[in-house]
Amino acid sequence: MGSSPRIGVVGATGAVGTITLELLRERGYRDVRLFASARSAGKQVGGTTVEEATPEVLSAGDLDLCLFSVGTSASLELVPHAVQGGAVCVDKSAAYRLEPGIPLVVPEVNGIRAAEHQGIVANPNCCAIPLTCALKPLHDAVGLERIRVATYQSVSGAGAQAMERLRAQTPEENDLRMDWSFDGVEFDEEEKLREETRKILELPALPVSATCVRVPILVGHAEAVWIETKEPLSAEQATSILGGAPGLRLEQFPTPGGAAGGDDVLVGRIRKDSTIENGLALFIVGDNLRKGAALNAIQIAELLLAQQRVAA
Repeated sequence: MGSSPRIGVVGATGAVGTITLELLRERGYRDVRLFASARSAGKQVGGTTVEEATPEVLSAGDLDLCLFSVGTSASLELVPHAVQGGAVCVDKSAAYRLEPGIPLVVPEVNGIRAAEHQGIVANPNCCAIPLTCALKPLHDAVGLERIRVATYQSVSGAGAQAMERLRAQTPEENDLRMDWSFDGVEFDEEEKLREETRKILELPALPVSATCVRVPILVGHAEAVWIETKEPLSAEQATSILGGAPGLRLEQFPTPGGAAGGDDVLVGRIRKDSTIENGLALFIVGDNLRKGAALNAIQIAELLLAQQRVAA
């Protein structure tokens, strides 16, 4: 990759792809090509024509870096072709996150792992990213014993069409949803949150219990978190640790509205959980389209570019 990497954004017309393009422009990347399904090919986005994402185009060898914001099946089909063409791929779907040997990266938490890629780096789930940003500094300080989390996830996590449906609804139609695949015990979103948190933190046996719901909010995922630590930690000490951690911003009462459009994970309501000996409770919120998806992927890409420059 040269000083001006040739970047492909695959899924450029979706909710996350749109933010990805905005962030790339803000950061000064100019050599950016846009790809989407045949249905969206030919559209103009910001003066650039969207190309159809085909195996032939992606494997042509004229891309250094590909940011994928498409579904799991499309990623499984297309990512290997982009890698074959010489591009390093940062994939946002669940396709590769739990694959052995493929790094699952949150730059503030385990950025060093990005260098271990074989052409693919996985971008974690939109709730696992903010959760691990908050858990890692506490784990480094006192160790984690057990995590319980309840999520309140916005409809943008289900895509641009879900956002349009919410905009068209009346307040009377608004309701909580649980719109993930269900195996009879838990949603796949809950399993992802548990397994990805374990992989990112490199704590494969960490007990993690999650309950996920979708709330009628356009942007911003909130998480109520109950933490049991190995060593005692007061709420004041936890506040001090989290206040100095990268990617986090202390906010007394974090809300999705306060997080939307921002890059930080908001952390607040930090208090003792008196139901267990070394218990803490806190509330975290992040913009799921930015830090929960597009921004994290771009931060991974910038890590890779920096490592490549050092290697050169």
